[in-house]
Amino acid sequence: MRILITNDDGIYSPGIAALARIAQKFGEVKVVAPDVEQSSMGHAVTHSRPLSYKKSPINFEGIEAHRVNGTPADCVALGTHMWSQTDVVLSGINLGPNLGNSMWHSGTLAGAKQAVLLGIKGIALSTPVGKDEPKFDALEPYVEKVLALLLQDKHLGLFNVNFPQKPTGMMWTRQSVQFYDGKIVPGIDPMGRKHYWSTVIPLDPAEEGSDRWAVENNKVSITPLRLDLTNETLLSSLQSSHPLD
Repeated sequence: MRILITNDDGIYSPGIAALARIAQKFGEVKVVAPDVEQSSMGHAVTHSRPLSYKKSPINFEGIEAHRVNGTPADCVALGTHMWSQTDVVLSGINLGPNLGNSMWHSGTLAGAKQAVLLGIKGIALSTPVGKDEPKFDALEPYVEKVLALLLQDKHLGLFNVNFPQKPTGMMWTRQSVQFYDGKIVPGIDPMGRKHYWSTVIPLDPAEEGSDRWAVENNKVSITPLRLDLTNETLLSSLQSSHPLD
């Protein structure tokens, strides 16, 4: 199996190093990741300038690794172009969760989505960050279980996986669809000028069975996703109530 690994935290992140090491148990691994952090870039792609593809200065213990001056989606597009017949793209392990509505702007998930757009299975993997970096050695058994589960299925698929800091099990989940948790917080810089921080605010308790609920209850959340955003129920209702020529 040919496994391409990317992320949005950048080539220097400990999360991508941990994922590359674990993924070696399942096949041949290559790493193509942004040269700087690209968190919350969503599915941005670069078309107004050329991209560079350079050997990584970081040692991935025998794994071929390159860095790209672009987004996670750029990395997957370029990586699969340079490495034909890629079987699966893994994106992560992200330093921070990608749950509920944060999926919409997640660069980590965008890397996996770009793979599916190209006809390749895509799996995004994330974990919360506390005061210290996640203990990837402790997460490794569950990362390995998730990969064993999802890689054995030969069908094309898009999956969003979130690991709590101390997993006690795994769950199939759906995306939490409560209102967006983004908030703009104004402030003043040392020169007295206004500035603004984009941050998040606590949401109401998560719906049972959702990705947020699983992680809050120390379960690994595995959410199957799709690229088709069509609201089929509303479409059917509109076609019946407001027929168009």
